[in-house]
Amino acid sequence: MWKRACDTAARCRAEAKEYNKQRYDKTHMEPDFKEGDQVLMSTLNLHNLKGPRKMRDSFMGPFTFIKLIGKNAVEVRITEEFSRKHPVFPVSLVKPYFQTGEDKFPSRKKTTTTPDIGEVEDSLGPVKKIIKARKIILNGKEQRQYLVRFENQTEYRQMAGRGCHTRWEPSSKEIQGL
Repeated sequence: MWKRACDTAARCRAEAKEYNKQRYDKTHMEPDFKEGDQVLMSTLNLHNLKGPRKMRDSFMGPFTFIKLIGKNAVEVRITEEFSRKHPVFPVSLVKPYFQTGEDKFPSRKKTTTTPDIGEVEDSLGPVKKIIKARKIILNGKEQRQYLVRFENQTEYRQMAGRGCHTRWEPSSKEIQGL
């Protein structure tokens, strides 16, 4: 009697295990990222972003995939903006990035308001980072300016005499006219 009850319990456990495995395998897919792929990262656990949660983007990026750590974690190359974050994230918070083709949205305007980081160069050296953007009215026209940080910080500190290494620069159209 006891042996039959043990055999029945073992069979039921094996059936339950097989059933759960089938259910899990039905919806779960192994990540198929390759080194150098572009991925988007979920903003679910990032609490240092501004604004209310429901108004923020669900995903940010793209970031470059470096490697898969085990089966449940990925390492990504994060930008300087998130340099204080650890670069390893769970697979569940990462999804592949697909660039939208221009043929899908032919009426979409192609605008570039932000200058390239290395675009502004003068006696202060190349630009390291764009910190802020603002719109000002100059001679009755709206003009966009960017607060930029230069790579050669020590030279600018000596010139300014205040220890500051940032400066407001006009947008890329005005920069090309210099």
